Amino acid sequence: MGVKTAYLGVVLGGLWFLGCLMPLQGIDLPTRKIEDDVSLRISLKDFWFTEASDRVLNQQAFIHTLPGGGRIQVRAEAGNDEFMIVLARERNNAYPGWAQGSWILTRRKEDGNPSRIRVFLRSDPYTYVQFRPFTEDRCFMDVVVYDAYLARSVPLPYTLERLMAVSLEEVLSTAGNKFPRHYFEPQPEMYRDLRVFISRLRDRLPELHFRDDGAVDAEGRYVFINTLQIQDGTPGLNCSGFAKWVVDGILRPSTGERLPIPPLKEAFGERGSSLTEIYEPLRDPFFGLDWTRNLASQVGTVLRSPSFGNLQEIEVQDRPFAAVIQRNRNGTSIRSYPNFLLNAGFSFEGIHPLLYTLAMDEPGTLYLASINNERDPKPRMRQHFHVAVLVPYFNEYGNFQVAVFESAEETSFHNFKNRYPGHFVNLVRIPVETRFDP
Repeated sequence: MGVKTAYLGVVLGGLWFLGCLMPLQGIDLPTRKIEDDVSLRISLKDFWFTEASDRVLNQQAFIHTLPGGGRIQVRAEAGNDEFMIVLARERNNAYPGWAQGSWILTRRKEDGNPSRIRVFLRSDPYTYVQFRPFTEDRCFMDVVVYDAYLARSVPLPYTLERLMAVSLEEVLSTAGNKFPRHYFEPQPEMYRDLRVFISRLRDRLPELHFRDDGAVDAEGRYVFINTLQIQDGTPGLNCSGFAKWVVDGILRPSTGERLPIPPLKEAFGERGSSLTEIYEPLRDPFFGLDWTRNLASQVGTVLRSPSFGNLQEIEVQDRPFAAVIQRNRNGTSIRSYPNFLLNAGFSFEGIHPLLYTLAMDEPGTLYLASINNERDPKPRMRQHFHVAVLVPYFNEYGNFQVAVFESAEETSFHNFKNRYPGHFVNLVRIPVETRFDP
């Protein structure tokens, strides 16, 4: 693989890097155990970090071996207005530039001054810390996961020039609790039950079909949710019926029963107003919200305790980030990310980092999603129109993934997260056990 094409095709600070994300092998180390490369960085100062841009870009890439045996490829990569010196750690016999411990200095072509330093603490191109100039003797630190800022513009007592010759752990320790270290140290063994559950769920998917308004009732019959009449022809499930089928599969090994349908359609919590109340019989705007809340409440009550069935326990209402990076054809921008909106949830643009942080904070949990937005016909009102099952987890190698199940099949998370621009998603928690028998 050539040096110029080894990097992932993703915009990082205005530069395009081309390449592909390959399956990873091996498990990352805790951040404190990443082998330090400060002695290498000190040796690169004169000929790479401060030398004129044209001379740096003409330098030949080379491999350096650390005392502990880790290998680093040092190379230069050019962008339009900036260029980078990449200290790329080895991963799977390659040097992609985002393997754990990789360190990147970005400099301006015009004057050669440093504009940022970025360090990858996990072998994941979407999770990193970066440092930007602030004052003559200080810099800013940003902590980014999947285009969301877990910390932004945290002042630290280092210049970028000083950071080039300081150990990474010293800098992170200086940041103290401003650096949320635990989001960079997943423990893959904690997701074993989720991985088993996903496998068992996948094994059962071939027996299912889609059917509009379809669900399985408490007696195991395929019926229509609206009328409870038995289905004719090929039986099947819609998105809501499928979510119930998944929840029945989680509960039935413990209870021996499936959930009845009528209680799942009842209003759960305060939602709507006198304005929407008169339209509920016709448009049922909160169906997905009520359905998913009722399902989650049943699971929380049965598998934990009645207190875990209340709204505050089952509903995701917090997020650990307040800003996100927006990408489009014109470049990137930073936007504030709104708080939880009652009876709507969170903006869809933050679904990826939200699920990442939830997976880290709540291993062993899947989420029922109710997708909603304001919709016509008039009067325009919020409508919960689709339900999906989202399972964020880390595989045995520590790679973050999201399994998406909806409408009786497994679908792509990439397509799911890009399918509903401008929409909202309300999430409720479902604790998972390995037993699954719908």
